[in-house]
Amino acid sequence: MDRREVLRAAAVASTGAALSPLARAHAAVGRSPSPSAPTDHPGAFWAPAAPANRTASERPSAYPITHVVVHVTQETFADTLAIFQNPARRVSAHYVVRSSDGSLAQCVRERDIAWHAGHWGYNTRSVGIEHEGWVDEPSFFTPALYERSAALTAAICERYGIPKDRTHIIGHHEVPGATHSDPGPHWDWTGYVRLVNLS
Repeated sequence: MDRREVLRAAAVASTGAALSPLARAHAAVGRSPSPSAPTDHPGAFWAPAAPANRTASERPSAYPITHVVVHVTQETFADTLAIFQNPARRVSAHYVVRSSDGSLAQCVRERDIAWHAGHWGYNTRSVGIEHEGWVDEPSFFTPALYERSAALTAAICERYGIPKDRTHIIGHHEVPGATHSDPGPHWDWTGYVRLVNLS
């Protein structure tokens, strides 16, 4: 197995097949579910990014929220959360979706600015969603990941009046000046936007 396969197998093994999807997600980052956690989306669990990796704000009054930016982590789910919690990394996203079961972590409140797009203007007016996997490994883009992410994106669009189209739901690679290629050529944009509109 290559490094990615080893990491994926280890993440699944370490969380225990008998646990529920939400419990497995919490186990992956050593957290207990917290029903009072300040999440914006039902079913998400709170895994806060370090304060040094985000900007406090009062969106949408401070900045209108006009876009959703789709990312792929290039890391495992647990490692992505650890990166966001490391104040030296200077990066975060609002949400991370787990490949195997669609478990959803919220790392930054939607009212606050996550540092995900590599472009301040897009950071201020978008919600960033990371998806566990690698751009050249389409096996990570599971039905559970697409379905949970699409439902999340649909809810964000409804909350802020964002049109559910490819002009407003974009890939990281479409941000002006982007140096990243995610979500990559294997991301099913047609199917994803269809799911968003059905959610």
